[in-house]
Amino acid sequence: MSSSPLAAGFFTYVEENADSILGLAWGHVWVVALSMGIATVAGILLGVLTYRSAAASAVVLTVTGLFLTFPSFALLGVLLAIMGLGVAPVVIALVLYALLPIVRNTVTGLREVDAVVLDSARGIGMSPLQRLVRVELPVAWPLILAGLRNATQLVVGIAAIAAYVNGPGLGKFIFAGLSQLGGANATNSIVVGTLGVVIIALAFDALLALLGRATVSKGIRA
Repeated sequence: MSSSPLAAGFFTYVEENADSILGLAWGHVWVVALSMGIATVAGILLGVLTYRSAAASAVVLTVTGLFLTFPSFALLGVLLAIMGLGVAPVVIALVLYALLPIVRNTVTGLREVDAVVLDSARGIGMSPLQRLVRVELPVAWPLILAGLRNATQLVVGIAAIAAYVNGPGLGKFIFAGLSQLGGANATNSIVVGTLGVVIIALAFDALLALLGRATVSKGIRA
């Protein structure tokens, strides 16, 4: 059974642009990984520093929540005006968008640690830092990881807009296709970029799921 002309044209387009697709896909992956690495450290630290204070955590959650209200193009445009084209404005924007799910889940997870467990840790002489590192964070980790997974999916999608400020990623195919609507390969370009973003999102989620299987104790695994 022969393939349709549309499918044949799509696969021909992919074959002819394989090097560009792989290069931009790798750029998409590493800018997401870099941004999520920074956001993870910053988000968990902010959660740890504020979870004991309702007022402090409310301020941090409000500020990080405000970042999500900024339209992606607007935020990138502001950062572009300040920093110019390139990777820096993309990474900053992605970090800002990723913070809320991480901070929120860190605060919630740490607050939900059973008081009996904390009393037991105090009873055996653990210091506050030891309780945090050896008891609270491990217990809160499944919820923190869920926040990381949500943030990563958000960031993978928003990273496609990085092409707007000449950043790396598969958004270049999407924008190229949109700028050539009606052209021979406009649809192929958009589909390649979109499918690539979806595949990257699924791959990141699978890796984080595996991380959860490897790091979450069976006793607290959902």
